[in-house]
Amino acid sequence: MIGGPGLRAGERWEDHDLVFATRYGGPIERTEDWKVWKTILRQAGRDVQVHDARHTAATLLIEQGVNIRVVQEVLGHTRVTTTERYAHVSTPLMRAAGERPASALWGKP
Repeated sequence: MIGGPGLRAGERWEDHDLVFATRYGGPIERTEDWKVWKTILRQAGRDVQVHDARHTAATLLIEQGVNIRVVQEVLGHTRVTTTERYAHVSTPLMRAAGERPASALWGKP
């Protein structure tokens, strides 16, 4: 890796071809992301589960108009019905859905 973290680690670099690695190229501890997540939440004055982020991601992607099948792939779900349970309907989407019948019936935008 030219100019990457391996260069800074020098001879201590262990190339395991990992996407997420320690500063020396080795595998991170399986709880490391959880520890970082909790630190960020503590700084923000919040406390939610890592799993909650999956629901938030699904909801935000759907709100942005991303196709449910794409959201399914992003979250790694085998069935789209699982993805549908993850995506929650937000107030702006509910409002937009409520305005459509009025537009269809009375031609109001």
